[in-house]
Amino acid sequence: MRDPWAARAWAATANALAPALPWYLRARARRGKEIAARLGERQGIDPTPRPVGRVVWMHAASVGETMSILPLLPILARHATVLLTTGTVTSAELLEQRLPAMGLTDRVLHRFAPLDVPAWVDRFLDHWQPDVAAFVESELWPNQLLAARARAIPLILLNARLSEGSFRFWRRVPGFARHVLGAFATIWARGNEDAARFRALGVPHVTVEGDLKFAAPPLPCDKDEYNRLHAALAGRPVWVAASTHPGEEAAIAALHPALAERHPGLLTIIVPRHPDRGAALAAELGLPRRSVDATPPAEGAWIADTLGEMGLWYRLAPVVFVGRSLFPPGGGQNPLEPARLGCAIAVGPHTGNFIEHGTLLREADAMREIPTPDALAAFVSEMLDHPDRAQAMGQRAAAIAERHVDLPDRAAAAILSLIIGRSGG
Repeated sequence: MRDPWAARAWAATANALAPALPWYLRARARRGKEIAARLGERQGIDPTPRPVGRVVWMHAASVGETMSILPLLPILARHATVLLTTGTVTSAELLEQRLPAMGLTDRVLHRFAPLDVPAWVDRFLDHWQPDVAAFVESELWPNQLLAARARAIPLILLNARLSEGSFRFWRRVPGFARHVLGAFATIWARGNEDAARFRALGVPHVTVEGDLKFAAPPLPCDKDEYNRLHAALAGRPVWVAASTHPGEEAAIAALHPALAERHPGLLTIIVPRHPDRGAALAAELGLPRRSVDATPPAEGAWIADTLGEMGLWYRLAPVVFVGRSLFPPGGGQNPLEPARLGCAIAVGPHTGNFIEHGTLLREADAMREIPTPDALAAFVSEMLDHPDRAQAMGQRAAAIAERHVDLPDRAAAAILSLIIGRSGG
């Protein structure tokens, strides 16, 4: 198939930018956005020998996507080596914790994905020679996909998501859309709305199989640390504002004094989506932070600026606000994580990235949408005043979050079937 002009233009632009990209990567490393010792991976350079046997390449952009595919990894690792690429430092740090705990250190290799420069992608694919590639959600790089197709590497898109903004972009270049997205042997849309957008672009082989985020296991936590903090907080009211973004932390901290008057001893735990903002937030708001003092304050709010402890906070706090939702543009964060642990959940009005999740939870009266910080304060106070209501809401949320428990097995089977189809048996 002849490349449309847009595909050639994309490749030419990437090639033109390539000489400046090493400088860009070093600058990102200085800001903590890359790992300096691993910048070669971003250019497809890797001295590690390719493992013998089958290799499944999975790409998950960041932490949320990585979390959603964790249940697939043990299944796939029984049949092949999994090469798992991501694009963020936080996802790499998460995998450093989770892969050893899952006993997968030898069977799942984490690498940073090469940037979408044709020569760098070619170097990556020539070295690893994956037997199949599975991309997750919405990070779709044309040169990666087209280079994989040129090598007859079967491609599958799992949990496929296409936002309204991305849909408008692809619709302006319909030939490019069909050429790039048509590289996938199959696309598993996470819901009906996403599937409709892919189909409207003329993309074949789109099915709605369910959302892998529904099938994720409960977030883990350190049992000893849970026991220590649970004992330290005995008898105190606690709530958590999770995955917060700029602007939300200040608004939540401002709610604490009035809430504490009604609920003496209240602890408000603020968990920024990006823990590296912890020091700046502590200075701005005059609050203690977890990374400096592991013991919560006797009163007031506490910034939990550590990585990989969200499961701990959701277990300690029966009432949860899920951030990136209170102020525009928002988009929301995954409400299923606290739902899975039976929390009473509130979100703001800006949750466009999780429309179907939110609809299911709201229809089951398992999540409350609050329009303003004052409404959030009212919700928190109501749940703390009536723990029976909070418990009932959490039970309804947990029931919703148990849907599609078989999806990881089905997704893994679909990936492995493409290897069999490629080999002819």
